[in-house]
Amino acid sequence: MNSYELTISQARTALDNKELSSRELTSSCLERIRSVDDTVHSFISVTEKEALQQADAADREIAQGTVAQLCGIPFSLKDLLCTRGVTTTCGSKILENFVPPYDATVVEKLKEQGAVILGKVAMDEFAMGSTSETCVFTIPENPWNPGFVAGGSSGGSAASVAAMECLGSLGSDTGGSIRQPASLCGVVGLKPTYGRVSRYGLVAFASSLDQIGPLTRDVTDSAMVMNGISGYDKRDSTSVKQDIPDFTNALSEGMKGLRVGIPREYFGAGLDGEVAGVVERAIQLLRDAGAETVEVSLPHTEYCVAVYYLIASAEASSNLARYDGVVYGYRDQNAESLIDMYRETRSNGFGDEVKRRILIGTYALSSGYYDAYYKKASQVRTLILNDFQKAYESCDLIISPVTPTPAWRRGAHADDPLALYLSDILTISANLAGIPGLSVPGGFSSDGLPIGIQLQGPHFQEEVLLKAAYNLELGTELGNRCPEI
Repeated sequence: MNSYELTISQARTALDNKELSSRELTSSCLERIRSVDDTVHSFISVTEKEALQQADAADREIAQGTVAQLCGIPFSLKDLLCTRGVTTTCGSKILENFVPPYDATVVEKLKEQGAVILGKVAMDEFAMGSTSETCVFTIPENPWNPGFVAGGSSGGSAASVAAMECLGSLGSDTGGSIRQPASLCGVVGLKPTYGRVSRYGLVAFASSLDQIGPLTRDVTDSAMVMNGISGYDKRDSTSVKQDIPDFTNALSEGMKGLRVGIPREYFGAGLDGEVAGVVERAIQLLRDAGAETVEVSLPHTEYCVAVYYLIASAEASSNLARYDGVVYGYRDQNAESLIDMYRETRSNGFGDEVKRRILIGTYALSSGYYDAYYKKASQVRTLILNDFQKAYESCDLIISPVTPTPAWRRGAHADDPLALYLSDILTISANLAGIPGLSVPGGFSSDGLPIGIQLQGPHFQEEVLLKAAYNLELGTELGNRCPEI
């Protein structure tokens, strides 16, 4: 076995037993990137020199004795997490040459534990998309079948993990951007409860929805990364002072005593038959493990897409107002006046999807339309949260598909953004409600494309989701299956 094929937990054991050095593990991943990234296209930048230096430092720590769980483990980072001295582009021309002077809190945490950062990976521009096709610099392919989308917006994170270019990755999830690409690429993706993981240093898309989380090859690795990145941060005003459990303690066999909700609204028209079949098999696996299943209702699901795209676009309109060519980022050099410079900088610096959402958001916030659109959307958001709270009175977690279909061919929806918006219908409600959500591999389509299972739970109940996901992983036996590239 090549060392890049190890999971984080396997690598931890090998490193601690001195069977492998972090330099050897890191070098193996770097060689893997050189070997397959011309096909996968997941990395925007590779920081080889820095990664090897971090690996050597990790080896020195390991030699001294007890170390953190993530010490010496190679990671990729979605390119909207600020990295001191390393370009952070958000997949956009407007930040092509932006080098942050500080690290995001989650990056600090990884470095403090001795983790190795291999580089920054592709994403939809400013995280606005479901396929990573709006990235200006490179568009990741699905490692299981190049030519199909890797998902988005954390497509590079999911693809880099699935292609074994790294052992884990950090992405962000605003409306499904961790869970959806995790499902399409056959890896585990966890969106924590809003406030569980600090957003300081995350370049904002929609501040009331964004959340950072791990993408890993199996559930144990996801729990290990959550141990490393969770916690209160005074620099993030939305961070919550909440006790951090050892998430790996939740990984036990058996589901006796747990009630699993099946939302009728998630199994209607438009759901691919193969996806439905994978979810039905997963439900039976949880029953076999001892869980009780109950039907629940989330009656405001039909409004989720409209509510999400109004709120997210409004917040994007506000957050992206800072990119005007004055302080940092791209600036148009040919403008003859300040107003022309603003207009040309933003017109040329942003891609079509980002401009589309800025226009939607600006319109929704404008005088005379605020009450009709943004305010109304915020009120319906509360109803969506109430739906989940009521459902959790009768169940401990909810199981559903992640996406209505498996991955589709690149460019299939290039002229139909609404079709892409609708593909998020099963994931965006978790962001609107602020609850945790997880995607775990459940099976494959007849075309050999991965299909994920979505688990959602009450606020700060990630342990319940990890336990259920662990039992599904045991039942499906998909934890060691990898694409051939």
